[in-house]
Amino acid sequence: MPLSSLNAISPVDGRYHRHTQILGPLLSEFGLIKHRVEVEVKYFIDLVSLPLPQLDGFPKEKFEDMRGLYLLFSEADAQRIKDLEATTNHDVKAVEYWIKEEMVKLGVSQWSEFVHFGLTSQDVNNTAIPLSLKRATEEVYLPLIDEVLAKLSGLANDWKSVPMLARTHGQSASPVTLGKEVSVFENRLRIQRDAIANAVYAAKFGGATGGFNAHKVAYPGIDWPAFGTKFVEDNLGLFRSKVTTQIEHYDHLAAWCDAMRRANTVMMDLDKDIWTYVSMDYFKQRIVEGEVGSSAMPHKVNPIDFENSEGNFGMANAVLGHFSEKLPISRMQRDLTDSTVLRNIGVPMSHGLIALRSLLKGLGKLVLNTSALEAALEDNWAVVSEGIQTILRRENYPKPYEALKDLTRTGEKINASSMRAFIDTLNVSDAVKDELRQITPSTYIGFSEDLVS
Repeated sequence: MPLSSLNAISPVDGRYHRHTQILGPLLSEFGLIKHRVEVEVKYFIDLVSLPLPQLDGFPKEKFEDMRGLYLLFSEADAQRIKDLEATTNHDVKAVEYWIKEEMVKLGVSQWSEFVHFGLTSQDVNNTAIPLSLKRATEEVYLPLIDEVLAKLSGLANDWKSVPMLARTHGQSASPVTLGKEVSVFENRLRIQRDAIANAVYAAKFGGATGGFNAHKVAYPGIDWPAFGTKFVEDNLGLFRSKVTTQIEHYDHLAAWCDAMRRANTVMMDLDKDIWTYVSMDYFKQRIVEGEVGSSAMPHKVNPIDFENSEGNFGMANAVLGHFSEKLPISRMQRDLTDSTVLRNIGVPMSHGLIALRSLLKGLGKLVLNTSALEAALEDNWAVVSEGIQTILRRENYPKPYEALKDLTRTGEKINASSMRAFIDTLNVSDAVKDELRQITPSTYIGFSEDLVS
């Protein structure tokens, strides 16, 4: 049965494929093979350019044809490599054999033994994977986070002056503005976005166990560590870990995983807060024609976008957590568990991508219900007690905290009238009483407006 959205096991390749297909050229099996080809070809060209004496006769005009092997790489090419792998039972060796086949077609097969010269599979995998991951992060994931940041910035400014009852421990607390609360998430996410943007994409490139053994025995006069660093950093744009075993130790990749998890966690927190505000009727949601909310209750418009986002961020973080814990651990000079795990590198990013798109969709459907916000404030006059007792402290009023405590903890509802009646009983000047009467739940917002940039 051909793979389709109906029979795919994972929803990232099925139900949500329209959202994740952009990652296919980078993080799929095809993407991995293509990036392996790119590493092998670029390495071969750099060997020619050293130059190695045995490669002195390679026609430089063929460089563009060689680069075409990865620039024009097709699914048919990938399938040929998979066919070769069926015989070799080794995925990287199959790439080497395919390149050699192509070199025959290009008329340069006499130099083909310098493909994969002195390398182990991990010199290819531990460069191809961070290269593809770097591109996926910078070209796909970060731009979507930037869209979320732009949306949050716009909403924060739109709502910077909208008073809202705050809640700490789930209880009514000193009012804020809705814009400030949105700005909190914008600022948190921006910090984590920068952490992702500054991630180090490390590669291992040093032969079978990290010492360029084969390279040195073949060409002892060449500074192969310097060559490896130049190749990885200047040609591929990665960072070369200089002291390694057979594999890159993945500490930098674990840091990338943790940065992604923190960003996802911030957005998951946002999902939960917005969901709660929807449940409190602070927000309505724009109705999309034809959509059904509840299958049984026609009146409902469920906050499904934020729920979908929360769930997919959770899936992403679960896998990223396993990556960050498992990948830096390898027995002796290496075992194969890293390879097994890294084949799933596209899974957490796919779930994150789905979550980001759902979050953006949900934010775009929000409609502010100012009457509910105003009603919540008016129903919670007790929250101004903090401000009143603080002014009384300034005036050296005896035990002001206790006075407000006695007022607000009687179990009786505090409203505008009862608060004003309390103010009238205070032994302070009329000017201070007038000052206290100006404090309302809607005006007691401090510098909340100014905190929105």
